[in-house]
Amino acid sequence: MKRTRGRVVHVESLADLDRRLDAGATRLGSWRVHRLDLVVHGARLRGCDVRGTTFLGCRFRPGDDDALVAAGALVLPDVGASPLDVYRPHLYTADELYDREPYSRSLDARAYAWSQRVPGRDDSLAASLHDHAIDEALDAFVAGRRIAGVMGGHATQRDDAGYVDAAQLGRLLGGDLTVATGGGPGAMEAANLGARLAGLDPAALETAVAVLATVPTFRPSIDAWVRTALDAVADLPEPRTTLGVPTWHYGHEPPNLFATAIAKYVGNPTREAVLLEICHAGIVFLPGAAGTVQEVFQDACENYYADEASVAPMVLVGREHWTESLPAWPLLQALARGRAMEQHVHLVDTVDEAAELLLP
Repeated sequence: MKRTRGRVVHVESLADLDRRLDAGATRLGSWRVHRLDLVVHGARLRGCDVRGTTFLGCRFRPGDDDALVAAGALVLPDVGASPLDVYRPHLYTADELYDREPYSRSLDARAYAWSQRVPGRDDSLAASLHDHAIDEALDAFVAGRRIAGVMGGHATQRDDAGYVDAAQLGRLLGGDLTVATGGGPGAMEAANLGARLAGLDPAALETAVAVLATVPTFRPSIDAWVRTALDAVADLPEPRTTLGVPTWHYGHEPPNLFATAIAKYVGNPTREAVLLEICHAGIVFLPGAAGTVQEVFQDACENYYADEASVAPMVLVGREHWTESLPAWPLLQALARGRAMEQHVHLVDTVDEAAELLLP
């Protein structure tokens, strides 16, 4: 939740700034002012106590920024030519990432294009600052929540049986837990959808999946894929909270629109580690390929060295997939033997069984 009162206050619009100043605010020490054009506000701000105030990416009339710094404020300029707000105080929403049509003009597409060029010093600094800001926003989001992860293949299409299974898993978990995924298409989209609709009649999920199946994949048209997602949930009640953690490293796979909070990173290694770390209620691994296998053993490594109080359950769904197609299960069993994690790794056949193992 964005802080608008208390110890730290984020001011993100001129209307909010004027409202606060008009109400008599003069001590701005707890304020974080984000990317505002303050050219005509200099005199008014200089009349306030700005010791400890932080101005992030704001514009000033020449000399006003120096005066504010001299009075005790911290003024941090924009860094490089990044399309990203490197000082953003909260996670993304789908509306922010898909802010323009067609998709090629959206923030998500612009950020992906920027992230793929050979970085200069300012670009690298901007990426680091942005991902640090996402880290802080994600820390605030997960505080007090029990997070359950769902990992699975990005290639699962909306008209596949596996998509229905992932959506059902998200619905089962989402009633009591906050469901987190990698934030992309395929099984990740399905799990975020199911979690978003948790608590509604199961028919609501069935209807949404039927609408989505008319555009099974984001290829060749991301715009058609996005419009169908919006149509699928257009008339539904306020959604349950669900989290996506995607990355512009895989920017050719667009983020799904069903995560209500999106922690999108520039760098993938940080994103992978963070996604596994926050899932204290456990992780369900649906059938997937190389990326899912990597996540299985990255999570296994964390659990291998964990003490009894820190192990998070691991549930692999699909006996044939994990013992024959990609036989990760025998190795996982061997790793777990004799360790604190041994009683917390499971192989099941259905998403219903998986949900039972994670639900309180």
